[in-house]
Amino acid sequence: MGTIFLRIKNHPILDFKKQKKISFKFNNKQIEGYIGDTIASALHANNIKTLSKSLIHKNPRGFFCGIGKCSSCLMRVNGIPNVRTCIAPLKSGINVETQDQLADLPEAKFICEKIKKIDTDVLVIGAGPAGLCASINAAKQGAKTLLIDENSMVGGQLVKQTHKFFGSKQEKAGTRGVKIAEILEDEIKKYQVKNKLNLMLNSTVIGNYEGKKEKYKFGVLENKNYQGKIYEVNCKTAVFATGAMENMLLFPGNDLPGVYGAGAVQTLMNVYGVKPGEKVIMVGAGNVGLIVSYQLVQAGINVDRVIEAAPNIGGYHVHAAKLRRCGVPILTSHTIKEVYGKEKVDGVITVKLDKNWDPIKKSEEKIKCDTVCLAVGLTPSTRLLSQLDVKMDFIPEAGGYIALHDRYMQTSKNGIFVAGDSSGIEEASTAMVEGMIAGVAAAKKIGYDKDSDKLLNNYIQELKLLRSGPFGEKPRVAKDKILKLWEKNR
Repeated sequence: MGTIFLRIKNHPILDFKKQKKISFKFNNKQIEGYIGDTIASALHANNIKTLSKSLIHKNPRGFFCGIGKCSSCLMRVNGIPNVRTCIAPLKSGINVETQDQLADLPEAKFICEKIKKIDTDVLVIGAGPAGLCASINAAKQGAKTLLIDENSMVGGQLVKQTHKFFGSKQEKAGTRGVKIAEILEDEIKKYQVKNKLNLMLNSTVIGNYEGKKEKYKFGVLENKNYQGKIYEVNCKTAVFATGAMENMLLFPGNDLPGVYGAGAVQTLMNVYGVKPGEKVIMVGAGNVGLIVSYQLVQAGINVDRVIEAAPNIGGYHVHAAKLRRCGVPILTSHTIKEVYGKEKVDGVITVKLDKNWDPIKKSEEKIKCDTVCLAVGLTPSTRLLSQLDVKMDFIPEAGGYIALHDRYMQTSKNGIFVAGDSSGIEEASTAMVEGMIAGVAAAKKIGYDKDSDKLLNNYIQELKLLRSGPFGEKPRVAKDKILKLWEKNR
């Protein structure tokens, strides 16, 4: 097996510079990857798509979310079980094994070392667009800020966005997401030099614990060389910018290797330069489905078609027009009936839907493919917020259960803020502005105030502009509901 088997060789936007090759073992076989790979991306480059198997039925499981929020990629690394290989960096000489049975897991041992304590003014959880902007703005106000992310790089969804952003100059309109990630990372470094901002990568906030008066306490697990070190982080305020999780559709075969969330496809392609497959069926014609389909075409991958259950395309028509110019058909009132294959995706059966969304008899079509990409929405990641017992409610327009918050992004818990997709699913542009608001408001809450009222008013006006127009209707409705419920539950 060669490391270039599924590598993208040429790309019109991204430059996948050749990194140094490193070797490692997979189930006792020596294979190669590149420095900068994750374990899962290196395995994919070698066309290894089965990463685990279900415990009861032994069904193969593959890469699905690419951000460490599902269990499909859990493997044993150097004898350590349940490593999230989609975010674990590849290291030379490691031994990676599939863990198919509970009996394969070693006896649990807990080694209690002295837990290091970290004190900060503002803790920001998540280094995506919202978290980066929150931490930068909190540090600008003068607050000592700690930014934590479980990945090995900052940027979140930005590092895989090759398209140019809409909006205004303030939201970096006309700039590609990958470039925005670089700009924000440079800002982070500037405040690190000034000792106003600390950054912990490869680290996961694992829980909230009872803190001292007017402080919050969080447990943080830092993963280095696949072994954990625990920290106690005490903060005065915290911003939760924990993002979202990919949604799944129910159909036979939806768990086969080769069925991916749209974000996972972007991660493989645009971050690691690895093809998810050679022939793709895209499910969902919202902005994400249309944009990722075009990115697949740019990477030299055949997108057979885009199918959408709704009678109309949900995304911007400029994205749909670009796809159609590339010869990719977009079929509305169509859905997946079944994905077939034994060990991996071999193809799909699609079906037409009538005006009541019911399958039309004898409208099935069998299509051979090796990849199914699901762009069917996101669900906010709110489990840590639930631990804090903030007031939550189910808001369909926001994507699910979210923490109720005011216009300054503060939740029902004094000093706990939210921003980005964890406060309601929207575009990266609005996530950045929400992060700015949350960062300034969190710093102001504890006495750091440099023209904060003026900044907050400006940022709130920016949000209103971003949410204006027909495509902003859904988030407008969501935020109106959230504010009304927040007022009601104060």
